[in-house]
Formats: sequence, structure tokens, C-alpha cells
Amino acid sequence: MDKIFGYINNLVDYGIENNLIDKDDEIYIRNEILSQLNLDEYIKINENIQLKYLEDILDNICSWAVEKNLIEDTLGERELFDTKLMGILTKRPSEVIREFKENYKISPEKATNNFYDFSKKNNYIREKRIEKNLHWFWDSKFGQLEITVNLAKPEKDPRDIAREGKIKQSTYPKCLLCKENVGYKGRGNHPARQNLRVIPLELCGKKWNLQYSPYVYYNEHSIIFSDIHEPMKIGRETFERIVDFLDFLPHYFIGSNADLPIVGGSILSHDHYQGGKHEFPMAKSKIEKVFQIEKFPDIECGRVKWPMSVIRIKGKNKTSMVEASEYILKKWREYEDLTVDIKPYTEGIPHNTITPIGRKKDNIYEIDLVLRNNRTTEEYPMGIFHPHEEVHNIKKENIGLIEVMGLAVLPGRLHKEMKGLIKISEQKEWEKLIIKNENLIKHKNWLKNILKNNKKITKEILEEEIGKTFEKVLEHGGVFKRDEKGIIAFDKFFESLNR
Repeated sequence: MDKIFGYINNLVDYGIENNLIDKDDEIYIRNEILSQLNLDEYIKINENIQLKYLEDILDNICSWAVEKNLIEDTLGERELFDTKLMGILTKRPSEVIREFKENYKISPEKATNNFYDFSKKNNYIREKRIEKNLHWFWDSKFGQLEITVNLAKPEKDPRDIAREGKIKQSTYPKCLLCKENVGYKGRGNHPARQNLRVIPLELCGKKWNLQYSPYVYYNEHSIIFSDIHEPMKIGRETFERIVDFLDFLPHYFIGSNADLPIVGGSILSHDHYQGGKHEFPMAKSKIEKVFQIEKFPDIECGRVKWPMSVIRIKGKNKTSMVEASEYILKKWREYEDLTVDIKPYTEGIPHNTITPIGRKKDNIYEIDLVLRNNRTTEEYPMGIFHPHEEVHNIKKENIGLIEVMGLAVLPGRLHKEMKGLIKISEQKEWEKLIIKNENLIKHKNWLKNILKNNKKITKEILEEEIGKTFEKVLEHGGVFKRDEKGIIAFDKFFESLNR
């Protein structure tokens, strides 16, 4: 029994040392933790159990809770419980907001640095889990691409899945991006958010919020979401918010997924953006051909050297940047070129949209407008400009904002599959063996092509081949291909901007 009091002391000490709670709140916080553990008393022990990491402290408390039948020994139950404990150690929203504003007076960067650090220390961002992700770079003909295999989001326990099926459906919060998630206890089919804190913003005179992503695919991966649960829509206000945000946090980029299925993000029901302090591969790519839009003489415009079809505009004037972006969007919404399979509508259903990304460099606004089209055909039922079947063994999902910018977020299954491919490739009859392996059979043709040029498969070779495949994924997403026909067609669209 004494061990649990040592773990409680560890947790309280952690909170004090990391400025999550004040020393004066020590007894109050400890009593709150005792309450959650159904303990009616506290036994002071002479020596704490020395645990170095917060993850270990919480794991030991959860194991004790399992022993006492307070929770079941599943990942889902443990996460609900340890988040509840961290919620006790997390400052109230008003305190977090006040600190952000005080730091912002010193500098925007200080404000975000401290808020990001806080979100890690209170375990909203599970740093130790994120460190498990695989990450590497690959030198493509468009510059370095980034690859990550997401191991931070573990597979669900079958017991948790079974429990989810019995849970009464709830519409509160309406989705994972609603502000009502702040402090929410969670349930089997909705993550606990007692340690979530958000910063209110005003963009274009309306209420928005800033929080960090719990999965952190890149440095200071943030989410900027509307106060109101309303669908995403790319339009003039999109670009107005982008430049507003860049004025507020000029050291961050901000981007939005497209607003149509297939080419859009996973949550189209709640208007939101993603941002952060990270320079993506696409941002490093240069304009390869300059075009002048006659209506906007103060705006620099050009075609970016990138596998997807990107128009970059630059300028100092906010109004001109917004109007130029809106103008290009409107032109693209109606644009048709059947020679390259671009059709804006099918029986009134729109296909053309844009993935916009903004950043600020030396007080100059820079907006990348990535042209998207979600049309499907019998040949490409998942989308003409979607990853084609030949690359589905690596990437089958939508190409969202993060992938568009050159960072592949690949499924965790690839980690085990890469190991399996190395092992099976060493066998003489690997083709017969791979057919019998339900997890590896999808890689058969891919592996066969790799073995044509390599006698032995290694982790490094597979990483390089995954990089090559990701480059193809991006090329598939480009509405104007990088061949001569595609480049000519892209230039025709630029010419249409002056008609």
C-alpha cells in the first residue's frame, strides 16, 4: 500500500517542479488525487520512489488502479484515467490564457514557446510516445522530402473496441475540434481532454482558438479552429484569416485542407487550419517560372517547382494578397481542360478547389495555392488526382495538407511490414511465401521491383524506396503533371488569369 503514496508524491512533486501547480496548492492537489484513487487517508512516507519520467509515474499509478479494480487493464482505460489525473495538475483555462497574453507582450515567440512547453509537461502532448515515430529524409528531384511512420497512435485493444460498441452515442462535444473538449472527461469512443487548454484568437472579427495537436507530426504542430461547429469552406474569408493569423504569429505558417471530399482533410465538418513552427519541403522550393497577373501589379506570382500544382504569390499588401488569392480560386473553381482530365463540375457537383498555405518572411506575405480536383472515373474510382493503386501499399489515404507540403504521415503498420519484408526477401522462394502473408502480400510487386536492383534488402533501401513512392504519391495528386503536356496546360491556366 505504501508504494501508491510514493507515486502520488512523485506526481505532485512533478507538478510543482514543472510549474503546473503552485507549492501552496500541494495539499489540495494531493487530496484531489486521493479522491480519484478512492483513498480516504494519506500516509506520509519517509522516502519517495524515484521515478525519472512522468510516463513511468502515471503507469505505476494506473497499474495500482488496475490491481484495485478501479479501471480495466486496457490502453483506453489507462488513458482515460491518467488524463483525469493530469487534469488535476493542469492550470485552469483562464490562468493559461493570462500567461499566454503576458508572454505575448514580450514576444509572440515567447508566448507559443511557453504554451507548447506547457502542453508537453501536462502530458496533453505525450512526448515519450511521439519519440517512437520513425522519421527520415529522402532527396527527391524536388528537394528533400520528409517521411514519418506514425507509431504514436497505438492500435486499440479489442476490449476497448467492444466497449465502444456498447456506449450510448453522444453529440457532446460535436467533434474532436469543438472548444467543448476543454476539460472533457472523455468516454470509450471519445478521448479524455481534462488537460487540454486552448488560446482564444480573433480572426476577421470572429472567435477562433489555438491549440496543439496531441500527435505532433512536426514542430509545434498546432490547430486553429472556429468557435462555431460549422463546415470548412475555402473562400475570401479563408485568405483574410490566413493573413490575420500571420500578423498575430508571424513565426508560424498556417494552412488549410481543401474543402471537398477525397482531396480534403478528415474533419470537414468543423472549419479549421493547421499551423506551426516548421519549414516544410514545399516552402523551400523555388518559383521556377514567374507570371504577372495584370489585375495585381504589386503581387509576385509564379509556378513552384513541386510535384503537385502550386501557384505562389508574394506581396506586402494584405488586401492585394487576399484579393489575388480569391481571384485565382474563383478562376480555378470554373476552369476546365479536358486534355488533362480537369472538369470543374459533374451535374452541378463541384470538383475544383484549393489547398492554401500562408507564411510570412521579412514582412512579406507568401501564400501557396495548391490546385486540387476530386473527380473520379471508372479507371480511378478513388480519384483521378488521388494516390493510384500502384502506391496503395504505402499510401492509400487522402493527400491532406501535411502531405501536400512534403511530409508523408504513413501508417504505423509499415514499421512491422518493413521488418517482415527484409526477413522474407532473404528466402529463395519469397514470392510463394509472401502470397500466404496477408500483411505483406500487398507489397509483392513493389518488392519484386526493388529486388531487380538490389541483391539484399535493408532498412535503408526500404526507406529510400518509400521516399520514391511518396514522390509518386505527390505526382499523382498534381492536376497538371510534370511532363511537357502538363506544364503547357498549367501555363495555359496562368494565361487565363489575364483574360
